[in-house]
Amino acid sequence: MTQTHRPWALALMLAAMAALQGCGQEDAGSPKATAPPPAASSPAQQAYASITVHHKLGATVIDKLPQRVVALDMNEVDFLDELGVPVAGMPKDFVPHFLAKYKDAADVQDMGAIVQPNLERVHAARPDLILITSLQANHYKELSQIAPTIHFDVDYRDSQANHIEVIQDHLMTLGRIFQKEDLARRKSAELDARVQEARSLIQDRPETALIVLHNNGAFSSFGVQSRYGFIFKALGVKPASPSAEAGLHGQPISSEFIQQANPDILYVVDRTAVMERRPMLDAETLSNPLLRQTSAWRNGRVVFADAEAWYVTAASVNSLKLMIDDVTKAYRN
Repeated sequence: MTQTHRPWALALMLAAMAALQGCGQEDAGSPKATAPPPAASSPAQQAYASITVHHKLGATVIDKLPQRVVALDMNEVDFLDELGVPVAGMPKDFVPHFLAKYKDAADVQDMGAIVQPNLERVHAARPDLILITSLQANHYKELSQIAPTIHFDVDYRDSQANHIEVIQDHLMTLGRIFQKEDLARRKSAELDARVQEARSLIQDRPETALIVLHNNGAFSSFGVQSRYGFIFKALGVKPASPSAEAGLHGQPISSEFIQQANPDILYVVDRTAVMERRPMLDAETLSNPLLRQTSAWRNGRVVFADAEAWYVTAASVNSLKLMIDDVTKAYRN
């Protein structure tokens, strides 16, 4: 390049550099280059006040409205169902008939077994709240590392002390968590009304009753101090026989024991039908000559209870209503 052309070349170079710099400034300020703003939280999330739930296993802090809830016990599923809260995951090994809509629901993930939930599936479900009972209590530490975990402090071994109040209190706690307190109050009031109606029907009646669990031909008795103790304590049913302290599955008894106790009313909970998915016992299939000699049998006051409500759940609003219906059948007929 000659000396005379160099000023023009320099001018052209400077003009090109200025143009490129202007383009760079224009791109940097254009909407395409701007990162999207963070998603705004919902009004409910913005207004959510932190809640601390104290239970037997510790204290659980809920600082946002839960969106994905895993319930590892059918009682907890029933609570959520009563409150209209979606269930993200639950065990599907023993789903009672009154919660059957969840069994094959594609949007409800299967968490394995009630007694032994699959923790990997729980983690994969990405919950922001996990609900458990004593049946899953040994997994509390691991579950709490996945998401806030609340233990339902219901005593499956002895329900005589404030069983219904414990259920109502848990219902109200979930109502607070999910901002459905008014609905929880209505459900609690409905349960109160059912309990009072049953108590009014039963309290002045002289009949005695025996609750037995059937398991492959063998029987266990559940008295005042048992998982069904509230039936005697809260509803006023009179026990046919004083019973020793019963464990989770009752006090083993013989057919002779039932015959000698001679209850006016006999409630039969068929565990075998639930656990082995067999047809439930009835008056025709229970071929036990000693039971047929009781006053209850002779007078047609043997109630074959809703085993799924009595055995799979028994500690939630809907299951309690079904149990009360079974209890009062013997007094209405």
